[in-house]
Amino acid sequence: MSHLYKHLRIHQVFGANTDVGKTIITTALVRASALKNNRVFYLKPVSTGALQDADDEHIKRHAGPQKHLVDTHCLFRYGDPVSPHLAVKMASETQGGLKIPVPSDETFVGSVAEHIRKQAGVASGPGHMYVETAGGVHSPTLSGTTQLDTYRPLFLPTILIGDSRLGGISSTISSFESLLLRGYIIDAILLFRDEYYRNFEYLTQYFAERGTHVTALDPPPPRLDSAENVVNTEKYYSDLVPDTLTGDIFTALEHLDECHVRRIEELDSMPRRTLDTIWWPFVQHGLAKTEKDVSVIDSAWSDFFSIYDASLGQTSSSHPKSLLQPQLDGSASWWTQAVGHAHPTLALAAANAAGRYGHVMFPQATHLPALQLAERLLQGPGKGWASRVFFSDNGSTGMEVALKMALRSFIVSSELELSSAEKKNLGVIGLRGEGVYTCEWHEAKGYWFEPPTVSIRKGRVAVSLPPAMSSFTSDQRTVEEFETLSHVYDVEQRLESPLAKNYRRYLDQHMRTLQTDDSRKLAALVIEPIVMGAGGMIFVDPLFQRIIVDIVRDPTLFPTPLPVIFDEVFVGLYRLGFESAGPLLGVNPDISVNAKILTGGVLPLAATLASDRIFSAFKSESKVDALLHGHSYTAHAVGCQVANATLDLVDRLVESDLWVGAIGKWAPEGTLATRVWSFWDPEFITSISCLDIVDEAMALGTVLAVKFKDDEAGYASHSAQTLLQSLRLPLDDGSTSAAPGGAAFGVHYRTLGNVAYFMSSLNTPRATIEALEDRLWRLVSGVRRS
Repeated sequence: MSHLYKHLRIHQVFGANTDVGKTIITTALVRASALKNNRVFYLKPVSTGALQDADDEHIKRHAGPQKHLVDTHCLFRYGDPVSPHLAVKMASETQGGLKIPVPSDETFVGSVAEHIRKQAGVASGPGHMYVETAGGVHSPTLSGTTQLDTYRPLFLPTILIGDSRLGGISSTISSFESLLLRGYIIDAILLFRDEYYRNFEYLTQYFAERGTHVTALDPPPPRLDSAENVVNTEKYYSDLVPDTLTGDIFTALEHLDECHVRRIEELDSMPRRTLDTIWWPFVQHGLAKTEKDVSVIDSAWSDFFSIYDASLGQTSSSHPKSLLQPQLDGSASWWTQAVGHAHPTLALAAANAAGRYGHVMFPQATHLPALQLAERLLQGPGKGWASRVFFSDNGSTGMEVALKMALRSFIVSSELELSSAEKKNLGVIGLRGEGVYTCEWHEAKGYWFEPPTVSIRKGRVAVSLPPAMSSFTSDQRTVEEFETLSHVYDVEQRLESPLAKNYRRYLDQHMRTLQTDDSRKLAALVIEPIVMGAGGMIFVDPLFQRIIVDIVRDPTLFPTPLPVIFDEVFVGLYRLGFESAGPLLGVNPDISVNAKILTGGVLPLAATLASDRIFSAFKSESKVDALLHGHSYTAHAVGCQVANATLDLVDRLVESDLWVGAIGKWAPEGTLATRVWSFWDPEFITSISCLDIVDEAMALGTVLAVKFKDDEAGYASHSAQTLLQSLRLPLDDGSTSAAPGGAAFGVHYRTLGNVAYFMSSLNTPRATIEALEDRLWRLVSGVRRS
């Protein structure tokens, strides 16, 4: 991940094209840095072509009078002067067919990061480091991935070398925008002062309006034969980088130093400024009082944040630590991440829609991103039952829309003539979790059943019944064990089981009682299928949810079937390993809501899907009968475009080796497939569930939940938070970690009372999940319950 040291300023050098003078200008920067008595480190990660023509060799030859302060290095070197991805292929061909393995992007980035860490330890005093890329910004690296994306996990501040030639204005601006779209910090643009094309004049003004510093430098002399060329080149550098420490190159150097200092000062100030200005959600500010309580996220990539820690600046000068440390995003940023942070495909999709539409009005209008998204949702999670899609801003508003739809549909279908007072008594049926959400002015109108839950206890798959439900069993049992999770989630096979009959008796009795309660009129069923997220990460017995849906559609109990809402804001779109819960439960809703994963964690957007029955309840010749609900940013084009791009990526992931491998681990012995599975290892789940301090554990899809034993269990408990607090600290055992770049990482996590939950993206590498499993096991297995 990112590197930031107080004593070592690091800049990455990109070129707007090949042959724009990237190495020449970098040499001038190296020489100027050394003349100012800085220890200088030059890194050329990949070099192709003859050794005598290599960029790092050029730096050595022309490092200037302070060359003893300059260290040069190349990590990967190939003989053919072609693009790196082709050079590594041609290297294999020259070995008589012996295949030379191509370093992966992870290996490549890890090598660069390790070199940076090593050199940071060597630099005892002030130092500068320059990492020079190859070719243009989109030139491929060894794996074939373009440089912009390969280097992005390192997130090094960037110098862009502009193109002074004909066409160079366009290539420089295009390169700048490509860097910007991927989140890079571009501290400066340097280019040659070509007096004929005069690109520097236009670009200086253009980038001044965008707050980016531009420096124009005198161009080098024409290249001559070898001996004379060395002399002329050395004279050129002596003039460009004079011993007087004056001139344009030193102005540029001073600017780069200032950028480095300002960045650290900004990061240093953020905790205090945040405590003075921000009101966080779901945070008790009485408990978050100090600057250490604030996590400063400088950037993010894949499954990791890059966290600023000012205290690391006080570490030993012989073992300096980067002020930025990787931290695993253990909650998938409140359950939103699908394909990792800062995915370039999603960033480009957002930029494209922002450039084409910005935001446009939606009532009685349409645009392609929204239309395409609606069509694919109807053919995806809504296939076979939904006919309409209503867009809103986020999951909460999506559910608000769903409730309005359901209540109106119930009134119309039941042909009730209700007064305003009676309408206020309309309520819903739901399942009760562990939440403590409060709203002083609102009185809930409804009934919430305490659900039976699924978990793994002491290595055994169990369905736990609440006390009110256990009384309906013949032996008053509170737990029923199953051979495998697949048996629990085979709902159709369980419909005639004794437990199913007990569920029906329990629900039938309560529903009949509720029907006689004049204080409320039940008008809808709301369930969060399979897992109740905010309620405490509760895995509900799917059989119970199937039967409660059947019950509210039973005409002997409800002459007008209650509309059924699936709140799939959290669980939908493969969060649990399947697109929608309907096929697993064997029943479809009338309304469902999707959000979270929908936009890959980039933008807020929700989609409420409805059946034709629901839609028809609002359709008439009168405007007042319409669904008079909406948001200024309804069907936000940028969000819809990103959602479409996310679903494209997810479609490919479903067929990936990563998924096939994970599913295979969970398949019952003798089979190749399973109804339910997880990215988390089944043996790990079983083992951790057997620990003395653990009450139960459970995993589906990307989600892992561990419930700790606590006499004061519940949402208000701090037990899980307290037990796991050391997870936030990096565990540096000297080995290369699973974080991009290999640095030791901490874990950012959230808890719900005595429940700790962790969540991956849909493409989190197995190595990352395994590293977290190992951390959890080391921490929890050593604790004994008092």
